[in-house]
Amino acid sequence: MVKRIVVGAHYGLRDWLMQRVTAVVIILFTLCLLAAVAWQPSLDYASWKLIWSNSIARLAGLLAFVGLLLHAWIGVRNVFMDYIKPTGLRLTLQVLVILALLFYGAWSVQILWST
Repeated sequence: MVKRIVVGAHYGLRDWLMQRVTAVVIILFTLCLLAAVAWQPSLDYASWKLIWSNSIARLAGLLAFVGLLLHAWIGVRNVFMDYIKPTGLRLTLQVLVILALLFYGAWSVQILWST
């Protein structure tokens, strides 16, 4: 009988699909942001503030940043599962990455909604 050790793997298709969806979200947001910047007659603080004063731009930015955080988490988690074999060290690093990503997420909300 084979004794299986649960290590949190077998995410396969879900991870692959999430990486592709978040990449598309990030690319679309980047293209829209570049178009909005190119549309401005001059790139100064006033025009930048005008771009971000729109609620749709803020929501799009927040969606893109959440996509970026998910994209980063899946990639880092998979690298940790593949290359860090001691379970305690891997879990500690994963918790640290989760805490950092939560901090960055809260910080991005503060930045986006304070303009």
